[in-house]
Amino acid sequence: QVQLVESGGGLVQAGGSLRLSCVASGSDFSLNAMGWYRQAPGKQRELVARISGAFDTNYANSVKGRFTISRDNSKNTVYLQMNSLKPEDTAVYYCNANIWARGAAIMDYWGKGTLVTVSS
Repeated sequence: QVQLVESGGGLVQAGGSLRLSCVASGSDFSLNAMGWYRQAPGKQRELVARISGAFDTNYANSVKGRFTISRDNSKNTVYLQMNSLKPEDTAVYYCNANIWARGAAIMDYWGKGTLVTVSS
């Protein structure tokens, strides 16, 4: 009923920037907290950044000062601006959102992911 679709991934050189976007679509839903997670090959999925419905943010220590999460509720969209990218940022980035949808319990939804590759 509700879908999350990420975009903006790609190949970038170390030191470069990318902006990821995630749009929520569907009908009769309300977005609560939204966030970005990532999973590198052979590693567990980890939180990158999260933003609450009140626009409070938190970040993984590894990305503080380099990444910025934001949201536009009028567009049902969350963004991740990634600057000063490092090879260790290479991963599949997943959008996550806590959503109330009519006829369903409040639950977390996930996008399918977008690949970010940072070359050295």
